[in-house]
Amino acid sequence: MELKDDLRGKKIAVGLSGGVDSSVAALLLARAGYDVFALFMQNWHDVTGTLHGECEWEEDRKVAEMVARKIGIPFEFIDLSDTYRHRVVDYMFSEYSKGRTPNPDVLCNSEIKFDAFLKAARDLGADYVATGHYCRKDVTAGPDGKPVYRILAGADGNKDQSYFLCQLTQEQLSAALFPIGDIVKPEVRRLAREAGLPSAEKKDSQGICFVGKVDLPVFLQQKLASREGNVVEIFRDFYDNIRAEYPGYTAATSDPDAADITALGPSEVRALALAYHYRESDGRKIGTHIGAQYYTIGQRKGLNIGGHREPIFILDTSIATNTIYVGEGHEHPGLMRKALKINADEVHWIRPDLRMAPGEVRRYLVRVRYRQPLQQAALHCLDDGIYIVFEEPQRGITPGQFAVWYAPQDLEMLGSGVISE
Repeated sequence: MELKDDLRGKKIAVGLSGGVDSSVAALLLARAGYDVFALFMQNWHDVTGTLHGECEWEEDRKVAEMVARKIGIPFEFIDLSDTYRHRVVDYMFSEYSKGRTPNPDVLCNSEIKFDAFLKAARDLGADYVATGHYCRKDVTAGPDGKPVYRILAGADGNKDQSYFLCQLTQEQLSAALFPIGDIVKPEVRRLAREAGLPSAEKKDSQGICFVGKVDLPVFLQQKLASREGNVVEIFRDFYDNIRAEYPGYTAATSDPDAADITALGPSEVRALALAYHYRESDGRKIGTHIGAQYYTIGQRKGLNIGGHREPIFILDTSIATNTIYVGEGHEHPGLMRKALKINADEVHWIRPDLRMAPGEVRRYLVRVRYRQPLQQAALHCLDDGIYIVFEEPQRGITPGQFAVWYAPQDLEMLGSGVISE
């Protein structure tokens, strides 16, 4: 990593978590001669529902301190737990209470790492914040000559984490650095081992950002009380009755004679994205559950219902009636949908200069969850939001999750939005 002229004399805070990725990010910056210090943040105290026991953050802090000492950079500590609870955890509870499935890791980056954490780092004299994300950033000049910052997929296709940064703004990106975005995970491990970093063999973190792996129902019961409801099975032939009105529910592969997804009119696009809301009379009761708010579309585990040849998956949940609807088989038609909608007020453009106007249609590559392979799709901008129509039906489109779109030429991430249906 070479010392860039525009960063000479600037101070960089590395968000050092105690993991190998942020450790190597700090190592590379220090070796390149930058003025670097480590900043560890504590974001969570409560262990209710967590699966790794108490004081995991204390162990992470010890490792982070040892890494900083090994690299030879100063170490600082901040507690952002109150901010994290208000901006991320309360958001989680709110979304689950509405029957939506949030992605707290996306909010953790836009609201904590590149907002509250960035402000704290600046208070300590930092000009930039560096993290261990597997993604790339570059800058180009806009029409007015001002810098336009770009996020691109990481060089490691298996670890690309650009998805989690899909709600960042141009202002946040201007202060962000991603030192390991151009290298792959095995190389990161090798660099850590050769440098003798204490985090070299540390396992990657899993679960909710800064909380860890949780028993979700136990975690959510802190605010969302359990209550028994019905599990209703929806059979495959049910969709023969509704497909004329809800054409978005389709087979696992597209019809080769289907219309060009960019040539569809507004009424066709809206029909494809329309989600069916089940009634208990649409199927047959096969069991009970402990609360619809604890489950998500596409989920397989946690139902404890047998008697099927193939696994059963959640197709939908109803908070109003406290009902879970399920279907048998990985490619049940209730799991496969052709399109989705993002409400206008939940559309976010990382590149505001590329914002779509109502009536405009563009082809992009889209993913609706982390690590999903990028999918060919058309974005239709209408007055009430953006509708995304896919070339191939998508499994488990889930309200509350983020749909993210990329330029097909260079995998620049351009924008995102919360799936409404």
